[in-house]
Amino acid sequence: MFLEKILETKREEVAVSQREETLSMLKEKKLFSLPTRNFKKALEHKPISLLAEIKRASPSKGVLCKNFDPLLIAEGYQTNGASALSVLTDKPFFQGDLNYLQVIKDKIALPLLRKDFILTEYQVYQSKAYGADAILLIAAALESAELKHLLALAKELGMECLVEVHNAEELQTVLSTSAGIIGINNRNLHTFATDLQTTFTLLGQIPSNKIVVSESGINTRKQVKQLAEQGVKAILVGEALVTSDNLAGKIQELIGW
Repeated sequence: MFLEKILETKREEVAVSQREETLSMLKEKKLFSLPTRNFKKALEHKPISLLAEIKRASPSKGVLCKNFDPLLIAEGYQTNGASALSVLTDKPFFQGDLNYLQVIKDKIALPLLRKDFILTEYQVYQSKAYGADAILLIAAALESAELKHLLALAKELGMECLVEVHNAEELQTVLSTSAGIIGINNRNLHTFATDLQTTFTLLGQIPSNKIVVSESGINTRKQVKQLAEQGVKAILVGEALVTSDNLAGKIQELIGW
């Protein structure tokens, strides 16, 4: 399974990072001691919030944005109405970089989500030290006890968590935790195909006090209106934005009401 390959690579990457930059070194970084921005509140904008993703490439499609400048993209998102930013930091599979967080944090006022395959305590501390206000936790990549532990640690450090699910089984696991922001990924991890029906199918099982974020395969105004009408609070969009020749126009198309 492709996810297993990613997770194996990630564990090796984390082992190297821990040797090169220890936990005590992370805690000494300037951004580690700064207060975080309110990611949860940013996703409560009406009628629907845009969590805009800074994404250079994907495993299935390769490079999406040839003239990739993360800060320039972040500025475009902020100027045109995004509520928060998702910053892909995985290097081997998405050509991301942890340092993007630091660069963007210094110039942009929006809350930042670190989107990566976070499996360990070390990565949670690392996220805070590099400027993340929130982190992605993927239910398919974590045991229930691990998920609960990382949720608690993130809260202790002042960060929110977007907890991602792909199916009903994962959702039930997540609903047994303290997760307040649930992302429904419309992408099938086996085929990479996207189907918005995944969000609509799972939405009815989620209590109304949770913030629901629909992820992947969102690229039209019609889709966004359908999601908003069903109670989805936010959309995570990357590919449709970074491949657009008219960023302002694309954002207006998606969330301009």
